[in-house]
Amino acid sequence: MGKTIIQQARGHGSKTYQVRPSAYIYRIAMPGLQTNGKFKVASLLNSPAHTTPIAKLIIDNKTYYLPAAQGLIEGQDIEIGTQNALPGNIIALKDIPMEATVFNIEIRPGDGGKIGRTSGTFSTVVRKEPDGVILLLSSKREKKFHNECRAIVGMAAGQGRMLKPVVKAGKKWHMMKARNKLWPRTSAVKFNAVDHPFGCGRGKRIKSKIAKRNAPAGAKVGHLRPSRTGRKSR
Repeated sequence: MGKTIIQQARGHGSKTYQVRPSAYIYRIAMPGLQTNGKFKVASLLNSPAHTTPIAKLIIDNKTYYLPAAQGLIEGQDIEIGTQNALPGNIIALKDIPMEATVFNIEIRPGDGGKIGRTSGTFSTVVRKEPDGVILLLSSKREKKFHNECRAIVGMAAGQGRMLKPVVKAGKKWHMMKARNKLWPRTSAVKFNAVDHPFGCGRGKRIKSKIAKRNAPAGAKVGHLRPSRTGRKSR
């Protein structure tokens, strides 16, 4: 009888594969759509679950945590709902000038920012249309957003984070552990036969790398079977 493969074990959510709750103590969220004015950055925080430093704002006795813009300092004033496109300000996309860079972009107005939160990333305003604003994302593809979606002007802080070499495997292990990532990754053909569908390759007589069509989610590994074959009839 086969054994539960590692994809299924991780999906089960046991203690072995749970992230530390203390890593995700800061929840990224922008103030509400009705919030406007000038506010001070209370402090800059380091979060093990985020690659970007976190800026702490206190507005109307409520605390908000945002990805910090490059060059932002503690005690600096940032403006929300303004048309002043300075780094760190939160502005609707329709009010941001052309060729400006933004990050932490909302997909829907008021959702708090979902796109472009990794350190050193930014998107560029390339075109404005009556029904939306076109941004060139860091992935080099264009995407249209609603005019009222907000974003933070500038670039996410922490650029150059990956330039310093890790050097030691132990440090890499702790970095991945903080984010609940499985590391190091063992090649599937190096597993025992009972631990993985590709395990125990036995030389050149390896098993098919195409998962069964009706395989459960955890067992769909390798090349996935195409949904259909043949020429499409008209």
